[in-house]
Amino acid sequence: MSLHAVTRPVSASLGQCEITFIEREPIDVALARAQHAAYERALEDLGVTIIRLPPADSLPDAVFVEDAALVLDELAVIPIMGALSRRPEVVEVARCLSSYRTLHHLTAPATLDCGDIMQVEQTLYVGVTARTNRAAITQLQSIVGPVGYRVIPIVPTGCLHLKSACTYLGRGVVLANPDWIDLTLLEGLEVLPVAPDEPFAANAVEVAGTLLYASDFPETQAAMEQAGFDVVPVDTAELRKAESAMTCMSLLFEAEAA
Repeated sequence: MSLHAVTRPVSASLGQCEITFIEREPIDVALARAQHAAYERALEDLGVTIIRLPPADSLPDAVFVEDAALVLDELAVIPIMGALSRRPEVVEVARCLSSYRTLHHLTAPATLDCGDIMQVEQTLYVGVTARTNRAAITQLQSIVGPVGYRVIPIVPTGCLHLKSACTYLGRGVVLANPDWIDLTLLEGLEVLPVAPDEPFAANAVEVAGTLLYASDFPETQAAMEQAGFDVVPVDTAELRKAESAMTCMSLLFEAEAA
């Protein structure tokens, strides 16, 4: 078994992406593509096998593949995404994942963006947001409960998805913005708070004990390093203009080596 990552190219229409909590800015697509390529190289440098999906230039947010599926060791869940414009993204993602996992599809009225799911071992913390509703949480529990997972709802504020408010770094540590989530719901976990001046800094990709992390949150990066984490900074500032974060751009899972 080896670690794989599904990725998808930056769409030519990225500038028409969905925006909710931040101000829309012009996006340099060429620069966003260069940053995405560097992100993929960083994953490969850590031994990850990249599975690149075909481009989808008519789908502005397609590069953010994390939202289009939940991949566990035992199965994958294909959601009905919260934004109508994004729902076609799941088709190609599901086609790809069907080679690696048994698929379970959510049904209406459930809506779910999988960027609202933070997995901590056998617990799935699921954000109740504008994109993810409680019907999805109920269906998700019925799918993952039989294979040993529990689902805990959590309501973030101030950001689009739960994983903009917190991500699991491993070793029992959650990186979090304390202003955006109720930390009492993370009982039993150590919380590493983001720097006060870096509210969007609570998202990192954990790869075999190393963290891929946005390069422009130096105070929070220093706190993670002081806590003993190995951090690899990657410049994703242009991609963040599309209200994204580091985890958004890949679906990581274990699979048989090709």
